[in-house]
Amino acid sequence: MKTFMAKKGEIKREWYIIDAADKPLGRLAAQVAKILKGKHKPIYTPHVDTGDHVIVVNAEKVILTGKKLDKKIYFRHSMYPGGLKAETYRSFLKRAPEKAVYKAIWGMLPHNSLGRKMIKKLRVYRGPEHPHQAQQPKELPFEG
Repeated sequence: MKTFMAKKGEIKREWYIIDAADKPLGRLAAQVAKILKGKHKPIYTPHVDTGDHVIVVNAEKVILTGKKLDKKIYFRHSMYPGGLKAETYRSFLKRAPEKAVYKAIWGMLPHNSLGRKMIKKLRVYRGPEHPHQAQQPKELPFEG
């Protein structure tokens, strides 16, 4: 018996939409990362991007459990001396909820060229509207 390896021509990509309203950020990110990687498919191959496209709507309504809103800190650096900026997740979610969801999902993907291909199939929107009706996305049930 030979090990199955997916080839580029065998991959059929679907479009999924998930509503992030009242969902914990980490559980949502884990489920979306699984779809982007392709782990939900029987043809999953670790070194091939077999994943599907995912649209996340209502990013502004995502929740963090416990006291993470005030205790979890988002850091960024300008690469200049003294350029470290710190911000609580409460203000980060208020300022850029799409970026908060995007960063949580990116943290669960491989940090190499394969992961960079996977993250390009993710679209995150602040509210319930999105411009991808032509792709006929399927509703993705939340497993959390």
